[in-house]
Amino acid sequence: MRIRLRAWILVGAGLLAAGAAPAYGADTTSAGSAAGSVQYTVQDLGTLGGTRSKATAIDGRTVVGSSLTSGDATEHAFAYDLRTHTMTDLGTLGGSSRATGVDGDYVVGESDLSADGPTHGFVYDLRTRRLVDIGTLGGSSTDITGLNGDTVVGKSSLSGDAVTHAFAYSVRTRAMTDLGSLAGPSGNSAAAAVSGGIVVGSSSLPDTPASITHGFAYSLRTRTMTDLGTLGGRSSTANDISGSTVVGQSRTAGNALTGYAYDLRTGIRTDLGSHFLTAQLISGNTVAGGDGLLSSSFDLMTHKSAVIGSGRGVTEVNQIAGNVMIGDNFAPNSFAFVSRVDNGDFTYLPSLGGLNSSAMQANRQGVVAGSAALAPTGPVTANGPFHAAVWVPHTVA
Repeated sequence: MRIRLRAWILVGAGLLAAGAAPAYGADTTSAGSAAGSVQYTVQDLGTLGGTRSKATAIDGRTVVGSSLTSGDATEHAFAYDLRTHTMTDLGTLGGSSRATGVDGDYVVGESDLSADGPTHGFVYDLRTRRLVDIGTLGGSSTDITGLNGDTVVGKSSLSGDAVTHAFAYSVRTRAMTDLGSLAGPSGNSAAAAVSGGIVVGSSSLPDTPASITHGFAYSLRTRTMTDLGTLGGRSSTANDISGSTVVGQSRTAGNALTGYAYDLRTGIRTDLGSHFLTAQLISGNTVAGGDGLLSSSFDLMTHKSAVIGSGRGVTEVNQIAGNVMIGDNFAPNSFAFVSRVDNGDFTYLPSLGGLNSSAMQANRQGVVAGSAALAPTGPVTANGPFHAAVWVPHTVA
């Protein structure tokens, strides 16, 4: 599972521009053109008493995110049960809190220790209803970026806060492991994702400027970090992993930027091209990424790529899971979408009466979690407050 953090409100008031909205109506069901197509109905998950909330992740029947509390006093992490339709306040470590990922019974996120204090990662167990501070590697703060099973990964500052290292935290043993860096104890590193006992991320190198990094893969079984190298240039990153394939960004011998995929079993490195410079994500044999404007998919078996959506505005993919891609289209405001890899179908998701929406993740049943705008309260803006929302798929005959 990959966690990606986003801004609290993507489009602010959402000023209504002529021609800005996609071609769907103001009702709560997305438009579909073909018989037998999948359409989506939006559901408002509400808040913890405040005016705004957002959902960041979903697994099974659990949606997690953050919400303003009564009187908009502070922001708290929440977990919402789709079966019982209840939103639970997960509490904080002293200040505000935000849930960023969920896998089974475990919710992860970050909380400020006080109103102006440092930030620590947390794990919340939905069975025991306990919030646990995962601590640090000796410094003041942690940043969680991934969760898979009972393994949490991210980066933490070391004592003195001058250096940050990637870490892996076991929910079962409550132990945090320092993954080190390719430059040794004094180097910097950060984990980006974890899957199947392999952590990927980026690390500084020995005797090079701190801005020069290489992607790495760390085996939690052998406790070894492997330098993934580059496509001939000086630097690279590793951003996601599926099976044995890592994806990231690299400099080429000519100093150009390009996306790449690297197979840890075979050592084969695939140049994905200049359309995969940002936000590289992978599921199975399909890679998704962007060039800062449009997002595309890449089939590692056929080496064929395809633009996601109509090519209008800016498209960003937030999750790819099997044949389904979830994301946002900024044209110029934010419109949530679901796109299929196999047939190219691209569906805009409706809001909650306002203009805009944002989609983050889908579960195995195809239920999408994100945020959507309520109806505006006045004529100047196109949006009311944003609420956490889910979009439930159904087939139209």
